Amino acid sequence: MKTSEEMRGLYAALGMVPENGDLESVSPIDGEILGSVQTPKAADVDKIIADARHAFEAWRAVPAPRRGELVRLLGEELRAAKEPLARLVTLEAGKIVSEGLGEVQEMIDICDFAVGLSRQLYGLTIASERPEHRMIEQWHSLGPVAIVSAFNFPVAVWAWNAALALVCGNSILWKPSEKTPLTAAAVMTLLDRAVARFGDAPAGLAQLLHGGREIGEALARDPRIALVSATGSTRMGRTIGPLVAARFGRSLLELGGNNAMIVAPSADLKLAERAILFSAAGTAGQRCTTLRRLIVHQSIADGFVARLAALYALLPVGDPRDDGVLVGPLIDEAAADTMADALDAARSQGGIVHGGERLGPRFVRPALVEMAAHDGVVLQETFAPILYVLRYDTLAEAIALNNAVPQGLSSAIFTTDLREAEAFIADTGSDCGIANVNIGPSGAEIGGAFGGEKETGGGRESGTDSWRAYMRRSTNTINYGSALPLAQGVRFEIDG
Repeated sequence: MKTSEEMRGLYAALGMVPENGDLESVSPIDGEILGSVQTPKAADVDKIIADARHAFEAWRAVPAPRRGELVRLLGEELRAAKEPLARLVTLEAGKIVSEGLGEVQEMIDICDFAVGLSRQLYGLTIASERPEHRMIEQWHSLGPVAIVSAFNFPVAVWAWNAALALVCGNSILWKPSEKTPLTAAAVMTLLDRAVARFGDAPAGLAQLLHGGREIGEALARDPRIALVSATGSTRMGRTIGPLVAARFGRSLLELGGNNAMIVAPSADLKLAERAILFSAAGTAGQRCTTLRRLIVHQSIADGFVARLAALYALLPVGDPRDDGVLVGPLIDEAAADTMADALDAARSQGGIVHGGERLGPRFVRPALVEMAAHDGVVLQETFAPILYVLRYDTLAEAIALNNAVPQGLSSAIFTTDLREAEAFIADTGSDCGIANVNIGPSGAEIGGAFGGEKETGGGRESGTDSWRAYMRRSTNTINYGSALPLAQGVRFEIDG
C-alpha cells in the first residue's frame, strides 16, 4: 500500500483534521506526499509567544499535583492511540514498526514519570549560621519553554521536555522538524483531547509552530522564552546556543554524538554482536546515540570483524512496515548522498568497506569500515549506518580513542574483567555523559538523565534531577527572632 493511502486512514484513527498548508510531509519509504501543514507568519509567531507568556502566568499558579493530572490524561490518550501514532512515526520518519511503537511507549513512560514528579518538586531546609534564622531553597516555575526537536525521534523528545515542563508550571511551544510535521500535529491533537478533559487549562498552554530554521531562531532570540531546549546537530547548536546566550536566556542542548564501543579480549562476543548490530544499524544509523566507532582488541579483531561483516550482509533492509525488516530508509536522498561521500572519503584514507551499497533513492545497506587510523572521516558524525572499526593494544589506548572526538554523548565497553569495567566508567575513563558496560551506547531509559559533554552540548533530559532545568531556584532566609545578626560576623551599627 502506498504511504499516502495508509495516511488517510491514520488521519481518521488519530482524529486529525487534514490541512492544506505550505509545508509538505514526504515519506522516506516511497517518496509519497503524506499531507501538509501551515507555517506561521512573523506576526503569528509574536502572538503565539505572547499567548504562551499569558498561559504561563496562569499555569504556574495551579498546584503542581493538579498540573500532573493533565500529564496523566495525556498519558491515557497516548496509550489509546499508541498503534496509529507509532504507525505514523513509521510512515513519516521511516522507523521499523517496533521502533515506532517503542518511541510512543517512551512518551507514555515519561508521562508516568512526570506525574509522580509533580508531587516531588523538593527544595531543601538549610542550617543557618545565625541564631533564630532558617534558610530554605524553593523551586519555582520558569516561564515559556521552547522545544526544538529533530526528525529521528519526532515525538519522544518532545515528550521528554513537555511532560516535565508542564508539571513544573511552564507553558510550551514546539518547533518540530520540518521533515516530520504530521507526527507533531498528531501529538498536539492528542494533547488537545487531554486538555479538554482536564477542563481549566489556560489558552495557549501548548502550541505548535511548524517551519524551518527561521522559526527556531525567532524562538531563540525572544526574551519572553525562558528556556530553549533544542535537539539536533552540533551545527544547529552553534546557532541556537549563542542566540539564547546573547540575551542571557537558558538553553538545554542535546547535539551530536560520535559514539564508541570497546570490545575487550574477555568480552562475551555473542552479546557484543547483538549490541553492535542494533546500536550501529538501528534507526538506519540515525540516532544521536548510534554506534559509529568500534574499538576492538588486536588479539580478537580478525575473527570478530569477519564475523561482523558476515552478519552485516544478512541485515534485512527494506520497507519498515514489512515483517522481518530491521533497517528502513534514511530520511531523504541527501542523507544517502552524504553516506556515499563519507564512504568515498574512508576509501581514500585506506579504509576497507564492507557493505554500504545504495539499494534505492533512500535505502542503503549498513557499512562496516576497517580503518587504520583514527582521523579524517572517522572524527566526523555522519548521520547514517556507517561503523568504523579500529584496533587497540592496551585499555588506556582504547579509552583515549573513545575520548578523542569533539562529541561526548554515549559510550560502551564489553568486558567480563571487573577492573576494565570499573576503569572505563571511572573519572579517568570515558568522558561521555553515558558510559555503559556490556550494553550498547544506543537506547536509553527515561529513569536516567540523558545527554552528553563537549560538543554534545552539556544538556540533560529526563531522569534524576533534570526537572531543575525547567525551574528557577530561590533561596529564602527567615528571621524569626528579635535581633538582626549579620552573616560571617559582620558588624554594621550606628549609635542613634
